[in-house]
Amino acid sequence: MILNVSGRCDIVAFYTPWFMNRYKEGFVDVRNPFYPNLVSRINFLDVDLIVFCTKNPIPIIDHIKEIKIPIIFQVTITPYKEEIEKIKSKKEIIQAVQKLATIFDPEYIYIRYDPIFLSPKYTLDYHLKAFSKLTTLLEGSCKHIIISFLDIYKNVLKNKDILNYQDFKEEDYKIIGLNFSKIATSHGMTVQTCFEERNLVEYGFLKADCLSPELAFKLTGKKYPKWRARKGGNCNCCNMVDIGFYNSCLHMCKYCYANFLESEVVTNYKNHDPNSSLLIGSLKETDIIKIRKK
Repeated sequence: MILNVSGRCDIVAFYTPWFMNRYKEGFVDVRNPFYPNLVSRINFLDVDLIVFCTKNPIPIIDHIKEIKIPIIFQVTITPYKEEIEKIKSKKEIIQAVQKLATIFDPEYIYIRYDPIFLSPKYTLDYHLKAFSKLTTLLEGSCKHIIISFLDIYKNVLKNKDILNYQDFKEEDYKIIGLNFSKIATSHGMTVQTCFEERNLVEYGFLKADCLSPELAFKLTGKKYPKWRARKGGNCNCCNMVDIGFYNSCLHMCKYCYANFLESEVVTNYKNHDPNSSLLIGSLKETDIIKIRKK
Protein backbone atom coordinates (compact mmCIF):
# COMPACT_ATOMS: atom_id res chain seq x y z
CA MET A 1 0.00 0.00 0.00
CA ILE A 2 1.21 3.51 -0.84
CA LEU A 3 0.12 6.43 1.36
CA ASN A 4 -0.50 9.87 -0.08
CA VAL A 5 0.19 12.40 2.69
CA SER A 6 -1.72 14.21 1.24
CA GLY A 7 -3.60 15.52 -1.79
CA ARG A 8 -6.61 16.57 0.24
CA CYS A 9 -4.71 18.87 2.59
CA ASP A 10 -1.13 19.68 3.55
CA ILE A 11 -0.65 17.29 6.47
CA VAL A 12 3.10 17.94 6.65
CA ALA A 13 2.68 21.72 6.90
CA PHE A 14 -0.12 21.79 9.47
CA TYR A 15 -0.52 18.37 11.06
CA THR A 16 2.93 16.75 11.39
CA PRO A 17 2.60 16.11 15.18
CA TRP A 18 -0.61 14.18 14.48
CA PHE A 19 1.02 12.18 11.69
CA MET A 20 3.99 11.23 13.86
CA ASN A 21 1.64 10.22 16.68
CA ARG A 22 -0.22 7.96 14.27
CA TYR A 23 3.01 6.49 12.92
CA LYS A 24 4.27 5.71 16.42
CA GLU A 25 0.95 4.19 17.45
CA GLY A 26 0.99 2.05 14.32
CA PHE A 27 -2.27 2.94 12.58
CA VAL A 28 -4.29 5.81 11.17
CA ASP A 29 -8.05 6.15 10.65
CA VAL A 30 -9.50 7.86 7.58
CA ARG A 31 -13.11 8.94 7.36
CA ASN A 32 -14.75 8.29 4.00
CA PRO A 33 -15.58 11.75 2.56
CA PHE A 34 -18.67 10.41 0.79
CA TYR A 35 -19.98 8.05 3.51
CA PRO A 36 -18.99 9.78 6.78
CA ASN A 37 -19.88 6.84 9.04
CA LEU A 38 -17.38 4.60 7.25
CA VAL A 39 -13.83 4.72 8.57
CA SER A 40 -10.84 2.94 7.05
CA ARG A 41 -8.13 1.84 9.44
CA ILE A 42 -4.67 1.61 7.93
CA ASN A 43 -1.93 -0.23 9.74
CA PHE A 44 1.54 1.13 9.03
CA LEU A 45 2.83 -2.45 8.85
CA ASP A 46 0.84 -2.64 5.59
CA VAL A 47 2.38 0.55 4.17
CA ASP A 48 5.18 0.03 1.65
CA LEU A 49 5.82 3.64 0.64
CA ILE A 50 4.90 7.14 1.82
CA VAL A 51 4.57 10.06 -0.60
CA PHE A 52 4.76 13.35 1.27
CA CYS A 53 3.01 16.01 -0.83
CA THR A 54 3.56 19.40 0.77
CA LYS A 55 4.24 23.07 0.27
CA ASN A 56 6.23 23.23 3.48
CA PRO A 57 8.46 20.29 4.43
CA ILE A 58 9.98 22.09 7.44
CA PRO A 59 7.87 20.40 10.18
CA ILE A 60 8.72 16.84 9.05
CA ILE A 61 12.46 17.22 8.39
CA ASP A 62 13.60 16.43 11.93
CA HIS A 63 11.40 13.31 11.97
CA ILE A 64 12.55 11.71 8.72
CA LYS A 65 15.05 9.37 10.38
CA GLU A 66 12.29 8.07 12.66
CA ILE A 67 10.28 6.79 9.71
CA LYS A 68 11.40 3.32 8.63
CA ILE A 69 9.29 3.19 5.47
CA PRO A 70 10.57 4.34 2.02
CA ILE A 71 9.69 7.97 1.32
CA ILE A 72 9.24 10.21 -1.71
CA PHE A 73 8.90 13.97 -1.33
CA GLN A 74 6.84 16.07 -3.71
CA VAL A 75 7.30 19.68 -2.66
CA THR A 76 5.16 22.25 -4.43
CA ILE A 77 6.81 25.63 -4.95
CA THR A 78 4.88 28.13 -7.03
CA PRO A 79 5.61 31.83 -7.64
CA TYR A 80 2.26 33.28 -6.65
CA LYS A 81 1.66 35.98 -4.08
CA GLU A 82 -0.52 36.02 -0.97
CA GLU A 83 -3.75 36.82 -2.79
CA ILE A 84 -3.45 33.40 -4.46
CA GLU A 85 -1.91 31.24 -1.72
CA LYS A 86 -0.94 31.78 1.91
CA ILE A 87 2.44 30.06 1.97
CA LYS A 88 5.28 30.39 4.44
CA SER A 89 8.24 32.37 3.06
CA LYS A 90 9.27 30.82 -0.27
CA LYS A 91 12.89 31.53 0.68
CA GLU A 92 12.50 29.38 3.80
CA ILE A 93 10.83 26.61 1.81
CA ILE A 94 13.71 26.55 -0.68
CA GLN A 95 16.20 26.48 2.20
CA ALA A 96 14.24 23.58 3.70
CA VAL A 97 14.50 21.62 0.44
CA GLN A 98 18.23 22.31 0.40
CA LYS A 99 18.48 20.97 3.95
CA LEU A 100 16.29 18.01 3.08
CA ALA A 101 18.70 17.07 0.30
CA THR A 102 21.55 16.79 2.81
CA ILE A 103 19.77 14.08 4.82
CA PHE A 104 17.64 12.49 2.12
CA ASP A 105 18.48 11.26 -1.37
CA PRO A 106 17.75 14.10 -3.87
CA GLU A 107 16.78 11.41 -6.39
CA TYR A 108 13.51 11.07 -4.45
CA ILE A 109 12.81 14.78 -4.06
CA TYR A 110 10.40 16.07 -6.71
CA ILE A 111 9.58 19.75 -7.02
CA ARG A 112 6.13 20.57 -8.32
CA TYR A 113 5.74 23.88 -10.15
CA ASP A 114 2.06 23.27 -10.06
CA PRO A 115 -0.28 24.60 -11.38
CA ILE A 116 0.72 27.15 -13.98
CA PHE A 117 -1.83 29.74 -14.92
CA LEU A 118 -1.45 32.91 -16.94
CA SER A 119 -2.93 36.29 -16.07
CA PRO A 120 -2.10 39.96 -16.60
CA LYS A 121 0.02 39.70 -13.42
CA TYR A 122 1.44 36.20 -13.84
CA THR A 123 2.64 36.40 -17.43
CA LEU A 124 4.80 34.03 -19.44
CA ASP A 125 7.82 36.22 -18.74
CA TYR A 126 7.01 36.15 -15.02
CA HIS A 127 6.93 32.35 -15.03
CA LEU A 128 10.14 32.01 -17.04
CA LYS A 129 12.01 34.22 -14.59
CA ALA A 130 10.51 32.46 -11.55
CA PHE A 131 11.29 29.00 -12.92
CA SER A 132 14.85 30.00 -13.75
CA LYS A 133 15.42 31.40 -10.25
CA LEU A 134 13.88 28.33 -8.61
CA THR A 135 15.98 25.82 -10.54
CA THR A 136 19.13 27.88 -9.96
CA LEU A 137 18.58 27.85 -6.21
CA LEU A 138 17.74 24.15 -6.10
CA GLU A 139 20.51 22.86 -8.35
CA GLY A 140 21.97 19.80 -6.65
CA SER A 141 19.08 19.55 -4.17
CA CYS A 142 16.57 17.92 -6.50
CA LYS A 143 16.65 16.16 -9.85
CA HIS A 144 13.05 16.26 -11.01
CA ILE A 145 10.50 19.00 -11.71
CA ILE A 146 6.82 18.28 -12.33
CA ILE A 147 4.53 20.92 -13.79
CA SER A 148 0.83 21.06 -14.48
CA PHE A 149 -1.63 23.56 -15.87
CA LEU A 150 -4.62 25.06 -14.11
CA ASP A 151 -7.70 22.82 -13.94
CA ILE A 152 -11.06 24.54 -13.79
CA TYR A 153 -12.43 23.11 -10.56
CA LYS A 154 -15.45 24.58 -8.78
CA ASN A 155 -13.15 26.44 -6.43
CA VAL A 156 -11.28 27.90 -9.40
CA LEU A 157 -14.54 29.17 -10.91
CA LYS A 158 -15.51 30.64 -7.56
CA ASN A 159 -12.17 32.48 -7.41
CA LYS A 160 -12.10 33.45 -11.10
CA ASP A 161 -11.99 37.18 -10.38
CA ILE A 162 -9.03 36.73 -8.02
CA LEU A 163 -7.10 34.39 -10.29
CA ASN A 164 -7.97 36.39 -13.41
CA TYR A 165 -6.70 33.46 -15.46
CA GLN A 166 -6.47 33.41 -19.24
CA ASP A 167 -6.82 30.59 -21.73
CA PHE A 168 -3.59 29.03 -22.96
CA LYS A 169 -2.67 29.36 -26.60
CA GLU A 170 -0.52 26.86 -28.45
CA GLU A 171 2.28 29.42 -28.58
CA ASP A 172 2.15 29.67 -24.77
CA TYR A 173 2.67 25.92 -24.43
CA LYS A 174 5.56 26.11 -26.88
CA ILE A 175 7.30 28.93 -25.00
CA ILE A 176 6.90 27.12 -21.68
CA GLY A 177 7.95 23.79 -23.14
CA LEU A 178 11.10 24.99 -24.89
CA ASN A 179 12.26 27.31 -22.13
CA PHE A 180 11.45 25.16 -19.11
CA SER A 181 13.15 22.18 -20.76
CA LYS A 182 16.28 24.21 -21.50
CA ILE A 183 16.40 25.77 -18.03
CA ALA A 184 15.87 22.48 -16.17
CA THR A 185 18.49 20.67 -18.23
CA SER A 186 21.03 23.42 -17.58
CA HIS A 187 20.65 22.76 -13.84
CA GLY A 188 20.84 18.97 -14.06
CA MET A 189 17.12 18.40 -13.68
CA THR A 190 14.44 16.60 -15.64
CA VAL A 191 11.11 18.28 -16.28
CA GLN A 192 7.81 16.57 -16.96
CA THR A 193 4.08 16.97 -16.81
CA CYS A 194 1.77 14.45 -15.21
CA PHE A 195 -1.75 13.66 -16.39
CA GLU A 196 -1.91 16.58 -18.81
CA GLU A 197 -3.37 16.59 -22.30
CA ARG A 198 -0.44 18.80 -23.34
CA ASN A 199 2.55 16.84 -22.06
CA LEU A 200 5.08 19.01 -23.97
CA VAL A 201 7.26 16.03 -24.92
CA GLU A 202 7.81 17.58 -28.35
CA TYR A 203 9.66 20.39 -26.57
CA GLY A 204 11.96 18.18 -24.48
CA PHE A 205 9.78 17.23 -21.53
CA LEU A 206 9.93 13.65 -20.26
CA LYS A 207 6.92 11.46 -20.75
CA ALA A 208 6.61 10.38 -17.14
CA ASP A 209 4.29 10.00 -14.16
CA CYS A 210 4.48 11.63 -10.75
CA LEU A 211 4.63 8.15 -9.20
CA SER A 212 5.51 5.65 -11.88
CA PRO A 213 5.19 1.88 -11.41
CA GLU A 214 8.94 1.66 -12.09
CA LEU A 215 9.80 4.08 -9.29
CA ALA A 216 7.45 2.38 -6.84
CA PHE A 217 8.95 -1.02 -7.73
CA LYS A 218 12.46 0.35 -7.27
CA LEU A 219 11.65 1.45 -3.73
CA THR A 220 9.43 -1.42 -2.64
CA GLY A 221 10.01 -4.38 -4.97
CA LYS A 222 6.25 -4.54 -5.52
CA LYS A 223 3.77 -3.76 -8.29
CA TYR A 224 0.69 -1.60 -7.75
CA PRO A 225 -2.56 -0.93 -9.65
CA LYS A 226 -2.98 2.30 -11.58
CA TRP A 227 -4.64 5.31 -10.07
CA ARG A 228 -8.33 5.89 -10.77
CA ALA A 229 -8.45 9.14 -12.70
CA ARG A 230 -10.84 11.86 -11.58
CA LYS A 231 -10.76 13.52 -15.00
CA GLY A 232 -10.25 12.46 -18.58
CA GLY A 233 -6.87 11.56 -19.96
CA ASN A 234 -4.19 8.95 -19.50
CA CYS A 235 -2.58 8.37 -16.13
CA ASN A 236 -0.18 5.57 -15.31
CA CYS A 237 0.57 6.66 -11.75
CA CYS A 238 0.35 4.05 -9.04
CA ASN A 239 -2.77 4.04 -6.93
CA MET A 240 -2.28 5.73 -3.56
CA VAL A 241 -4.39 5.90 -0.41
CA ASP A 242 -4.98 9.49 0.69
CA ILE A 243 -5.22 9.96 4.46
CA GLY A 244 -6.18 13.64 4.31
CA PHE A 245 -9.43 15.51 4.91
CA TYR A 246 -11.07 17.96 2.51
CA ASN A 247 -11.49 21.61 3.54
CA SER A 248 -8.81 21.53 6.22
CA CYS A 249 -5.77 23.15 4.57
CA LEU A 250 -4.81 26.62 5.77
CA HIS A 251 -2.83 27.48 2.65
CA MET A 252 -6.17 28.58 1.16
CA CYS A 253 -4.89 28.27 -2.42
CA LYS A 254 -7.43 29.79 -4.79
CA TYR A 255 -6.74 27.12 -7.43
CA CYS A 256 -7.12 24.09 -5.13
CA TYR A 257 -9.73 21.38 -5.70
CA ALA A 258 -9.59 20.13 -2.10
CA ASN A 259 -10.61 23.36 -0.34
CA PHE A 260 -13.94 23.76 -2.10
CA LEU A 261 -15.62 25.20 1.03
CA GLU A 262 -13.13 27.65 2.50
CA SER A 263 -15.65 28.66 5.16
CA GLU A 264 -15.21 25.22 6.74
CA VAL A 265 -11.41 25.22 6.85
CA VAL A 266 -10.94 27.14 10.11
CA THR A 267 -13.75 25.18 11.77
CA ASN A 268 -12.20 21.88 10.74
CA TYR A 269 -8.77 23.00 11.87
CA LYS A 270 -10.17 23.85 15.30
CA ASN A 271 -11.72 20.38 15.38
CA HIS A 272 -8.29 18.77 14.99
CA ASP A 273 -6.90 16.78 17.92
CA PRO A 274 -3.27 15.64 17.48
CA ASN A 275 -4.05 12.64 19.69
CA SER A 276 -7.07 11.50 17.69
CA SER A 277 -6.78 8.60 15.27
CA LEU A 278 -8.63 10.79 12.73
CA LEU A 279 -7.13 13.93 11.22
CA ILE A 280 -10.27 15.95 11.90
CA GLY A 281 -12.59 15.10 14.79
CA SER A 282 -12.74 11.85 16.72
CA LEU A 283 -14.33 8.46 16.33
CA LYS A 284 -18.05 8.13 17.10
CA GLU A 285 -19.98 5.16 18.45
CA THR A 286 -21.91 5.02 15.18
CA ASP A 287 -18.75 4.74 13.06
CA ILE A 288 -18.09 1.53 11.17
CA ILE A 289 -14.36 0.78 11.15
CA LYS A 290 -12.94 -1.46 8.46
CA ILE A 291 -9.33 -2.52 8.16
CA ARG A 292 -7.86 -1.40 4.84
CA LYS A 293 -6.19 -4.39 3.26
CA LYS A 294 -2.89 -4.22 1.40
